[in-house]
Amino acid sequence: MVREEREYYIYILANSTNVAVYTGVTNDLKRRVWEHKEKFVMGFAEKYDIDKLVYYEMFGDPEEAILREKQLKAGSRAKKNRLVESMNPQWRDLYDEI
Repeated sequence: MVREEREYYIYILANSTNVAVYTGVTNDLKRRVWEHKEKFVMGFAEKYDIDKLVYYEMFGDPEEAILREKQLKAGSRAKKNRLVESMNPQWRDLYDEI
């Protein structure tokens, strides 16, 4: 049996002032960020108006993506800030680039 190659992503979203951040995992980054932007995602991200894609990583294995998400969620905010700034120093919304 041939296993179909898929892409999985971990992502970090921020609100407009970069005060609040949200880390998630998905197999369709464009769709998932769109859902955040359209407020289809209830909870923390909706409450703090978090809808700006500021960081993401791609994986071929869903388990690796989930482990990375857990690692990021367990890390400090300072570590998340450094990670975002390593890829996106201005904290621009990367949504239109994906």
